[in-house]
Amino acid sequence: MSEFVFPPPPQPSVAVAGSNERFPVHRIYCIGLNYADHIREFGRDPERAAPVFFMKPADAVVENGAAVPYPPATSNFHYEIELVVALARGGRDVAPQEALGLVFGYAAGNDLTRRDLQSAAKERGEPWDTSKGFDCSAPVAAIRPASAGHVNRGRIWLSVNGTVRQESDISRMLWDVPQIIAALSKLYELRAGDLIFTGTPAGIGAVNPGETIEGGIEGLEVLRNRIAPPARA
Repeated sequence: MSEFVFPPPPQPSVAVAGSNERFPVHRIYCIGLNYADHIREFGRDPERAAPVFFMKPADAVVENGAAVPYPPATSNFHYEIELVVALARGGRDVAPQEALGLVFGYAAGNDLTRRDLQSAAKERGEPWDTSKGFDCSAPVAAIRPASAGHVNRGRIWLSVNGTVRQESDISRMLWDVPQIIAALSKLYELRAGDLIFTGTPAGIGAVNPGETIEGGIEGLEVLRNRIAPPARA
């Protein structure tokens, strides 16, 4: 019988609201530029072009209430509040009308971003990996099961030290949840355990060590994280 050369790392997971169970994370998919006001704050015309996808590593998840260390290699560290969709089933070429059947539940998430690295990558036509897929870049609150209802509208907001910085409504997404799942399933075989960050509204901005971020979506658990000093080697 084969053995690992060293003990495998723990399974990344997210809490499930109202339960002691955990949701095991397989992959983290993200969609960019999914609110017209957010596209405009980048100085672009919000045409409904094909969705832009990128990924974060599964072990980038951060527990609700945990501190997030200020990441290395940046001086412009940004928050992005987002609706997160958790999948209980997978599939390929999923039709939009069947997509909600894959959903386990919903949560509030924060797509933390090294904005200066992202801007430099955009200018050079390079991937966003280093700006999006770093350690502790995906805080996620407890997942509310879809049995309590699917999320297709409701207030989405984020505050820093009690001051609201982002505020919109889930219904303003250019691509809704079924359309996002359908589009992703044409690019990847989706699996149970996948998380999908669905984009952020306008109001993005920088945070610094010592500041507290709170963000939420109507009907879901509020996500709270404090930005800690950079981790030491």
